[in-house]
Amino acid sequence: MTSASQTPVASAEPLHADSLELSAKIEALLFVASEPASISQLAQTLQVSETAVDLAVELLAERYQNRGVRLQRIRHEVQLVTAPEVAGYVERFLGLEATTRLSGAALETLALIAYRQPVTRAQMEATRGVNCDGVLKTLLGYGLIAAMGRLEQVGRPVIFGTTFQFLQHFGLADLGQLPSLEELTLPAEGHDADEPGRETNEAATNEGL
Repeated sequence: MTSASQTPVASAEPLHADSLELSAKIEALLFVASEPASISQLAQTLQVSETAVDLAVELLAERYQNRGVRLQRIRHEVQLVTAPEVAGYVERFLGLEATTRLSGAALETLALIAYRQPVTRAQMEATRGVNCDGVLKTLLGYGLIAAMGRLEQVGRPVIFGTTFQFLQHFGLADLGQLPSLEELTLPAEGHDADEPGRETNEAATNEGL
């Protein structure tokens, strides 16, 4: 029996969402999101300004610097991903194998897109001096690049840019972490022969591009 002199222990009050800081709320939304979330979508959901969300996202990114989870951002979209340093452990845990192996020609084209995006196929070919149909198919198939829209000019050519998969593949949080052009050493022209079937691939037509 409980004596009358004993003081009953007050039960802890449940935490309410309003007691959490904005960055924690954003973290929860990104955790359950099945795809990258836009800054405007987060602001609308949380009923705050986009500026406030931007600041909170920056805070989250800083907190994740030395964690197993990282925050990636492309323009006005963000998502949570595993840190590139633990990619091998994640693949082993999930029974996956790394299959994205890029040739020198594919890496050269991908670098061109990453630094000059948005860019058209014609611009790539003018820079590289070769047909890029086959390489574009490869990069699109791996999800490293995507069509970002069309130029408002004659023919309305498709413009390409990199994706979140590109950031994940190279362990980047955002495009601002790309090395400077001075740090890059593109493959020599003679090394493009290491791509199996390169001549056949790059001569292939790419319908819809």
